[in-house]
Amino acid sequence: MLKRYKQQKSFQLKEADVKRSWFVLDATGKTLGRFASEITKILRGKHKPTFTSFIDGGDGVIVINADKIVVTGNKEATKLYKYHTGYVNGLREIPYRTMMARRPEYIIEHATKRMMPHSRLANAQIKRLRIFAGTEHNMDAQKPIAVNI
Repeated sequence: MLKRYKQQKSFQLKEADVKRSWFVLDATGKTLGRFASEITKILRGKHKPTFTSFIDGGDGVIVINADKIVVTGNKEATKLYKYHTGYVNGLREIPYRTMMARRPEYIIEHATKRMMPHSRLANAQIKRLRIFAGTEHNMDAQKPIAVNI
């Protein structure tokens, strides 16, 4: 006769059990891709032991000093940000250096968005990302926790 073993149940987080907190990350001297992957991990909730892939259990992220992010190699000279206006011959390319001078927040936002899954859940999670070019932010009401990565 076969001996029956008790099966272990899988844990599934429920939407009502989610406890959110906010983290402040400083981008000074950090490499763009590695920093964006850490932000993605926090937004999705993968840093928690209660991670459930189909539940929005992630935390909020506040990034300061976005203008001090760095890229490695020759990317500063060759990296391009492309978009299309919708018109014929409407492809526009903006070099990294120009984008860094105009909107340094966009560089981190763009890298983080492209590391997230392309789904409605990720669209909800990315809304908890706030990026500031300087050291000041207006998110004190969320009682953010400063984190060193």
